[in-house]
Amino acid sequence: MCGKKNISKLLDGGKYGNVSGMRFLCLKDSGSGTNRIMVSVSKKFFKRAVKRNLIKRRIRESYRKQKHNLAVSDGLDVLFMYGTKEIMSYEEIYAAVGQIIEKINHTIPTKEATDESTTE
Repeated sequence: MCGKKNISKLLDGGKYGNVSGMRFLCLKDSGSGTNRIMVSVSKKFFKRAVKRNLIKRRIRESYRKQKHNLAVSDGLDVLFMYGTKEIMSYEEIYAAVGQIIEKINHTIPTKEATDESTTE
């Protein structure tokens, strides 16, 4: 995900959530037609870019392996924010990203769920 306009739209209108060690922000109907992600690791916690990039790679790979579990498949923007001073193992990050995906599925209604509620 890139572009100042898209990122500011996500920050203004997205829904926040927390999982152990990570926070997330998601926005449905971004207009892109595909799901996009953005990963943020604070320079405040990790001064060295090598450590920040390691965590970003772990988060992106965890998302890549679990993105098929998302109920929303068209136009979802997600911002992952890493929020601890310790470097979590890949397994911990994988579990946190899985919890985030579950929370997104519960908080954002899918197209099928909204279609069922309008027909009843």
